[in-house]
Amino acid sequence: MTVIGIFGPTASGKSRVSEAVAAQIPAELVSADAMQVYEGLPILTNQSPARLVAIWPLAHEASVGAYAPLAHAAIDEILAAGRTPIVVGGTGLYFRAALGNLRLPPAPPPGARERWERLYDENREEAVRELQRRDPRAAEIHPNDRRRIVRALELAELGATLRPEDPELWRGEHRHPTLVVGLDVPKDVLERRIEERTRAMFEQGVQDEVRSALLQPLSTTARKTLGLDEVANLPAAEAERAIVVRTRRYAAYQRKWMRRIPDIVIVAADRPAEEVAGDIVDLARARERLPRR
Repeated sequence: MTVIGIFGPTASGKSRVSEAVAAQIPAELVSADAMQVYEGLPILTNQSPARLVAIWPLAHEASVGAYAPLAHAAIDEILAAGRTPIVVGGTGLYFRAALGNLRLPPAPPPGARERWERLYDENREEAVRELQRRDPRAAEIHPNDRRRIVRALELAELGATLRPEDPELWRGEHRHPTLVVGLDVPKDVLERRIEERTRAMFEQGVQDEVRSALLQPLSTTARKTLGLDEVANLPAAEAERAIVVRTRRYAAYQRKWMRRIPDIVIVAADRPAEEVAGDIVDLARARERLPRR
């Protein structure tokens, strides 16, 4: 049975399209989103009904290494039940890890992270220079990104890199026969959707949600949730504008990432979700005879 992977930038309609696909064939959704794994932020992270949504508390340090076996187990369980897994993602590494056996970088030895964090905190410039000496490609990371600079130094010390070449990332087969679909939305349409969705977040009460979340311990990964700092620290109108700007940048990055996925089938998604879903189901049926609802 074929696994369907649906990738696209934020606000491209992934959730609506995947739900529409599941309305046409016996299927179940599996999220591949690094922000939706956290409970307590359903509005800010635009959570949808899928497996692996809201699975960890905000204090949990999320990682693709911890996510991958959960995704594999969910996909295998759905297949065993005779249904089609639909992997829905906007986080590239999570999406890739769900579909295949991603070769993950090694964990640092005890004390290494604390040692590099101490260097960064005491002399950020020296930490950046050290990374440039050890791994010039990873040194392209912004100097203010403490978490990624530290992780890059950990890996460089082990002879690995935070910035592997793209072919390395996609090397190896999918775990199951897989149709990978990319949702393509014109830039102006995508930007309008981002504005509308951000406005809706504030109307739905995202400020109260964030205030409640900040009463709890937050991991370093949870604190990276897009929009968290803006909602927490800015007046509503300013926060909304700032989130729109950041989300547009993130969407542009996702669009570039999507184009690098081998064998991806690009589908126009500036149409009703049911139409897009119909095209995806037709593509899947061309590969394998899928049962109808």
